[in-house]
Amino acid sequence: MNKAELIAAVSESSGLSAGQVRTALDSILQTMSAALAAGEEVRLVGFGSFTSAFRPAGPARNPRTGEAVRRPASRTVRFRAGEGLRRALN
Repeated sequence: MNKAELIAAVSESSGLSAGQVRTALDSILQTMSAALAAGEEVRLVGFGSFTSAFRPAGPARNPRTGEAVRRPASRTVRFRAGEGLRRALN
C-alpha cells in the first residue's frame, strides 16, 4: 500500500474527504519526523515505537561491483512493533 492508497482507504472508512486525510497524514508524518530528528521516541500504543539511532561509520560492500567501500556515520530510524500489531499479523 502506498500513500495514495492509504489516503483513499482512510477517507473511505472515516467519511472524511481525501484532502482532509492527506492534510492530516502529512501533518502526522512531519511531526513524527521532527520528533525523531530531535532524538525523541515516537510511541503509538498498540502499533509500535519509532526511535532514532546512531549508526557508526564502517566497512560496506557495493552490491553491484562487490567493491569494499567505507560507509559514513549516519542516523537512522528503528521501528519496534507493538503487541497489538503483532497480534494482528499472527
